[in-house]
Amino acid sequence: MIRSVISVISGFLSLFLPSYPLALVYMLQSTEYQVGPYLRWYWRTNNYARVMQRRTLERTRSARLLLMALRLGMLSQLTFGLFLVYLGSWHAVVGAATFGLAIIIAYPVIWAHLVVLPLLMGRWFISDPRQSRTIDQSRRIFADFDGLKIAVAGSYGKTTMKELLATVLSEGRRIAATPANKNVSTSHAKFAAGLEGDEDILIIEYGEGAPGDVASFASITQPTHAVITGLAPAHLDRYKTLRAAGEDIFAVADYLGAKNVYVNDESVSIEPFLHKAYQLFNVSGALGWKTSAIEVGLDGTSFILQKGERTVKLSSGLVGRHQVGYLAFVAAFALELGLSNKQVIAGAAKTKPFEHRMQPYQLSGAWIIDDTYNGNLEGIRAGTGLLGELDAKRKIYITPGLVDQGEETEAVHKEVG
Repeated sequence: MIRSVISVISGFLSLFLPSYPLALVYMLQSTEYQVGPYLRWYWRTNNYARVMQRRTLERTRSARLLLMALRLGMLSQLTFGLFLVYLGSWHAVVGAATFGLAIIIAYPVIWAHLVVLPLLMGRWFISDPRQSRTIDQSRRIFADFDGLKIAVAGSYGKTTMKELLATVLSEGRRIAATPANKNVSTSHAKFAAGLEGDEDILIIEYGEGAPGDVASFASITQPTHAVITGLAPAHLDRYKTLRAAGEDIFAVADYLGAKNVYVNDESVSIEPFLHKAYQLFNVSGALGWKTSAIEVGLDGTSFILQKGERTVKLSSGLVGRHQVGYLAFVAAFALELGLSNKQVIAGAAKTKPFEHRMQPYQLSGAWIIDDTYNGNLEGIRAGTGLLGELDAKRKIYITPGLVDQGEETEAVHKEVG
C-alpha cells in the first residue's frame, strides 16, 4: 500500500520535472510523430521520468523546435499562473489565486496536448511532402543497387540478426546495414542517401507498427532476400490480432514470391505462415548444416556446425541457447556465399551481446543479465531458459518484467554466486 502511494506521488511529481518536456518530445519521436500512438502512450504512462530507458532523444531540427516550443509554452503558462496567484493574494482579485493555481497544476497536461497542433500543421505542410520526396529518391537508389539486399523482419530479434549478418559477412564482403533499430521508411531513406556505392550487400531492418508497413518497406527497398526472425504478440494495439501481425511480417515473403526467404521456425505462432519454399533455421541447424556440441555460459556460446565432411567450430560472445539458431543461419549463409571457414569463425568470434539484450556483467559479486530491452513472451522464455542452463548449484533470482512502449520497466535476471 505504501509502495503504491509512493509510486503515485512520484508519478505525479514527474510531470513537473525539468526533464518532462524532453520526455514528451522523446515520446513523439519514438512514435514517428504519430498523434494517436503518442496520446495513447501518454495516457498509459504512470511516470514520465522513466520513459527514456531504451535510448535517448535524437536531437533533430524538428525535435529541437518542438522542445523549444514546449518549454516556452510551459514557461508562459506557469508565469501567467503565478501572476494570477499574485493578483489574488496581494490585490484581492476574486478567484484569481484559485484559477492561477489550477493553471500551474494543469500546465504539464495542457501542453502535452497542445504540442500536437504545430505537429499536425508541420506534418501537413512541411514534413509529409518532404518525406515523400526523400522516400521516392530512396526507392530509386535501392532499385539501382546491383548487390544483395537482405530484409530482416519479425516481432523480435531483428536487430540481433541484422548485426550478426553485418559482423560475419563483413569478413569477406563490403556491407552496409541500417543503424541501431532505425527500421521505418524515413530511416531507410536516410540510410540509402548515405550509401557510398561500392557495397556488396545491404542489410535492412524492417519495423512493424501497423498493417501494410512491411509491404510498403518491401516495395521501397526491393529486397533480394528476407530473413524472418520470429512471431510473437507485439503492437497489438494496431494489428488487433497476432494473425494480422504475422500477415504483415510475411508480406516481405510474398514480395519475393517465397524465394530466398529464411524463417526461424522455433516459435509456435509462426507455424500457420510457413511455406514449403521457405528455408527454415533453428537451434538444430540451417541450410543443411547441423549443430552439435552446444555449450552455453555467461562468457558466451559455442557449438559445432557440420555439413557432410565440412566442420566449423564457432564461438560467440552472445549468451543463450536461443542464439544458436541465429548464429547457425548467419554462419551457414556466409559459407554458402563463399566466405571461408576462417572468415566465418573470425566473424562469429567478434559477435557479442548488444546493449540491454542478454548482456551479462558483474556487480558486487553477482552476475546481472541485462535483458531490459526485451518486450515479448519469446524473450521471456529465452531468458528463463538461459537461467535453467546455468550452474544449478547457484541461487537464481529472477526479476521478470516486460518493456512496453509506454513505460520502460527495468527488469533483470540475476544470478548470485
